[in-house]
Amino acid sequence: MITIDTGQFQIPVLAIGKGWLVVDKPAGLTVHNASSQDLCSLASAGIQKDATLQAQIVMDPGFGVNPVHRLDKETSGIILLAVNREMFRFFSNQFESRLIKKQYTAILHGRLEKPEDNVPWGTWRWPLAETAGGRHHPEGAGSRKACQTRYQVVDYSAHYTLVEIELLTGRTHQIRRHAKLSGHPVVGDARYGSVRAINYLRRNYAFDRLALHARTLTMQLPDGKTPETIETTTIPAQMQDLFQNDFSAYLT
Repeated sequence: MITIDTGQFQIPVLAIGKGWLVVDKPAGLTVHNASSQDLCSLASAGIQKDATLQAQIVMDPGFGVNPVHRLDKETSGIILLAVNREMFRFFSNQFESRLIKKQYTAILHGRLEKPEDNVPWGTWRWPLAETAGGRHHPEGAGSRKACQTRYQVVDYSAHYTLVEIELLTGRTHQIRRHAKLSGHPVVGDARYGSVRAINYLRRNYAFDRLALHARTLTMQLPDGKTPETIETTTIPAQMQDLFQNDFSAYLT
């Protein structure tokens, strides 16, 4: 697998083409707006040091590395980056037309029941404000707009539910806010979850991240005829260990 060496860590490159690349972002790293310390800055510096990688993507130095969509700092996983204006417009148009599909894996507190009528996917439909809320008011302040988040229960452990999630709309922190409104916040969510549970996991098991991972991205590539799905090879080890071992107590 191709990786970008940032000097601090290796960023896996999941797919690549002239003018674009898809990477697997670690949790805790902001995508942009933290000059020299964000994903785009680190990726740009790493690409410029790698002649082979630079030749493959043909980065426009005047444009640099820019994200085509959002991914929260706390969330790990797949993100699409453009390195010239043409590819930025090409992929942005697909997002604006809702032609790109994003799926996530999350671990939620408690037992989220499967949808009624034995259908595989359920939908959260709580309307959300544009501005992010908090654990007491996840809906956010001000006027709220219609939102849809699809979820599928994958498995249960003693205290958690493993789910696949697909965003149908794109509000700030939408998955995290809808999970909170469902009564099953994302494990490790410092903004919407239980402070007591977060502190317990950090103190006793060194679990210090949000249990939300952007797993797949389905989109039309510049040289493709049909949509292609790009996915991370696995979910992060901390999330796997938490769910498989379920070593924590369920606290609320």
